[in-house]
Amino acid sequence: MIEIKIPKEVRQHKETIFFGLSTRQFFCAVAAVGIAVAVYLGLGPVLGQETASWLCVLAAAPMAVAGFFSYNGLTLEQFAWAFLKSELLCAGGRRFVSENFYYTILHRKEAIDFD
Repeated sequence: MIEIKIPKEVRQHKETIFFGLSTRQFFCAVAAVGIAVAVYLGLGPVLGQETASWLCVLAAAPMAVAGFFSYNGLTLEQFAWAFLKSELLCAGGRRFVSENFYYTILHRKEAIDFD
């Protein structure tokens, strides 16, 4: 059988749509800008421009990170769900009980008297 080697760069290629960003990265960046603008316009008159600008950066950062996050091929949502399942939903002690089949078979032969 003939094996064709594919370069790693080709296998990890992601299509870009705008400014060199993938679709996911682009929409998360647009959403982050929208969140930042909404926080700034909503809290600017109440808290002042400087405080509102810091809050808009803090509010938009998680959305911006969500677009670029990748861990072992998982997106942020997939990683968060896997973490939640492993640490909270399915967490707890797991008891390992082994059974020695050889010992069981030997005792079964003794229990069944072949006389």
